[in-house]
Amino acid sequence: MPPPPLPGKKRRIGVMTSGGDAPGMNGAVRAVVRMSIAKGCEAYGIYEGYEGLVQGGKLIRQMKWEDVRGYLSEGGTLIGTARCKAFMERPGRLKAARNMVMAGIDALVICGGDGSLTGADTFRKEWQGLLKELVDNKELTSDQIAPFRHLNIVGLVGSIDNDMSSTDATIGCYSSLGRICEAVDYIDATAFSHQRAFVIEVMGRHCGWLALMAGVSTGADFVFIPEKPPSENWEEEMCGVISRHREMGKRKTIVIVAEGAHDLSLNKVTPTKVKDLLSNKLHLDTRITTLGHVQRGGGACAYDRMLSTLQGVEAVEAVLDATPETPTPVICVIENKIVRQPLMKAVEDTHAVAKAIEAKDFNRAMKLRDAEFAEYRNAYMTTTATDQPEMRLPADQHMRIGIIHVGAPAGGMNSATRAAVAYCLTRGHTPVALHNGFPGLCRHHDDKPVGSVREMSWLDVEGWVSKGGSEIGTNRGLPSEDLQKTAWCFEKYKIDALFIIGGFEAFTAVSELRKARPEYPAFRIPVALLPATISNNVPGTEYSVGSDTCLNALVSYCDAIKQSASASRRRVFVVETQGGKSGYIATIAGLSIGALAVYTPEEGINIRMLARDIEHLRASFAKDQGQSRAGKLILRNEHASNTYTTEVIANMIREEAKGRFESRFAIPGHVQQGGTPSPMDRVRAVRLAVKCITFLEGFAGKSKEEMMADPMSMSVIGIKGASVVFGPMEKVENEETDWKDRRPKDESWLQLKTIVDTLSGRPKPEDCCETCGKSK
Repeated sequence: MPPPPLPGKKRRIGVMTSGGDAPGMNGAVRAVVRMSIAKGCEAYGIYEGYEGLVQGGKLIRQMKWEDVRGYLSEGGTLIGTARCKAFMERPGRLKAARNMVMAGIDALVICGGDGSLTGADTFRKEWQGLLKELVDNKELTSDQIAPFRHLNIVGLVGSIDNDMSSTDATIGCYSSLGRICEAVDYIDATAFSHQRAFVIEVMGRHCGWLALMAGVSTGADFVFIPEKPPSENWEEEMCGVISRHREMGKRKTIVIVAEGAHDLSLNKVTPTKVKDLLSNKLHLDTRITTLGHVQRGGGACAYDRMLSTLQGVEAVEAVLDATPETPTPVICVIENKIVRQPLMKAVEDTHAVAKAIEAKDFNRAMKLRDAEFAEYRNAYMTTTATDQPEMRLPADQHMRIGIIHVGAPAGGMNSATRAAVAYCLTRGHTPVALHNGFPGLCRHHDDKPVGSVREMSWLDVEGWVSKGGSEIGTNRGLPSEDLQKTAWCFEKYKIDALFIIGGFEAFTAVSELRKARPEYPAFRIPVALLPATISNNVPGTEYSVGSDTCLNALVSYCDAIKQSASASRRRVFVVETQGGKSGYIATIAGLSIGALAVYTPEEGINIRMLARDIEHLRASFAKDQGQSRAGKLILRNEHASNTYTTEVIANMIREEAKGRFESRFAIPGHVQQGGTPSPMDRVRAVRLAVKCITFLEGFAGKSKEEMMADPMSMSVIGIKGASVVFGPMEKVENEETDWKDRRPKDESWLQLKTIVDTLSGRPKPEDCCETCGKSK
């Protein structure tokens, strides 16, 4: 007999992973299980994908809170996946329906690719017919199926290829891109040493996202993708580009080929064919590297952990919101916003790309990909080769564009600078690097033999895409230290526009330049600010270049710490994070590692909060007897409290534990600034930098009076929700900035703190005794 339905809107929610495995799938399973339990529902793991649904028995079993502990840091899928031919036929789906009814499951969350999700939607459409057939065959009675007449399904896209339409990213794609970039960075060094060429094949049968993003992230010389094959005479085109690069002094050549690459006639472009061309025509010492399943392996990066967690939480909400009439949704992400999209529309658009490619309608194939895809390709094309006469502007529109870094270094600063310089040169502008920030400009502009103001060539920046830190130097000094000298330098070196890359100090610098405009005409030029800081605390944007690199470094550090804590089994680590007076890094890292608690400056720390958390630790360790992966982590932002320091909290926990468990503290410090920038920071830096220079171009030829009158002439670029926008500085600094705490007034990520607490099981204040912290 199936179990009786749960009361009210509570559901029994099954979760499964299907199709090819992808890093982050385990994070989605953990989120679905814990969010289901937190909402008063029951969660069921369906092991081995659709095969488990068809076979039933032990492959469908209830999952408890503790069952998914430690899932976030694991690669692949811990509940398994398998190809299932039986489910493709109706008799297989009939078995699956019976197994679900017998288990009492009335909702499914499926994480997989478009094939897996299409199968799920078919299953839902047939559901009532399958139940009727089970009754007609006397396998179930009418009374047994009565509570299960409607099946709700929610899709999550788990795919390293990022091949699903309607979403900017799929679970696993950035982890896979990270593997590719890491491999290419290693290959880069040996290619440079021997002046070799390397042809690198990456995954992507019908989708060139991995190949394109790897090309953007590594500065590859040429990229082959299925959606947009090169020109008819691609052999000459590729050899021409590579020859010019070599003539300019480049010692290495990288060509990236998607496994589904072809020419305009759909003839396959193989790595061997490319190698033979480079070897025979250009006489380059050429090697082939096929990365293969390395691209699937390993744990998920910070972004995929966050994405899978947030989408898993949203999937449970979608199940509880659903009615019998609700179309099957798929949970997607557009820029920084989690959204629900109609599943079958997304699948149809995905299939339409493959059909457009088959029909050789490549313009349509590009249009069917999201707008971001075409934008990245354009950015790649304009920054990989600067000698493109058709893109050059008329001479009267050429500008001398100053490029300056302000504040602490952040991963992606160099990628943004490289892209800006390359785009400037392509368009006919003169990129001028202002080394070591505003103090460097004022004090060392005319040093001999080389001053701090230097025009830049493509070869100067060509190798910067994967470099961390700041190659032109950065400084926290502000223009207000010597506004007169700063203005004099702008006039002396004929700076027509300014591109600033940096964090809150850079934001402050733009504000100072804006306010000084009435007195100093030299500042009446267009200025674009690209936020780049690990703290992600710049007003006007929800994302800053460098924050993803920081999160990856911090998550790797915490994984190692957690392994130590788990090895000793009864230990908690209190880890101090950077981030200034913004709790963004601590909160997102907490989401990505499954922290037991996160302390932020926005919320602060008080004695009652510590009492509740210590009591929660006692209860949590009491349940963990004999279990693996039992280490605990607490994250504390460096400015969360002046009194309750990281060491003080660790000592308080140790004292209150009374020997039942141990406590340690750890401070990763500047490790969080990261070494090599993450792929996300690299590609977003390139895209946003190109947008900034395009924005500055729009002011060419305008008078200083027109600049003064136009509030947009000094702007900050930002990602807000599902859009990339330019915000006028005056409005942003007056209406959106908390100057005292150096952060935006409205921090979009604050709502995520509740999710961190929910998924860690942290008790709510109202559910605990105010005096002792114990649950009521």
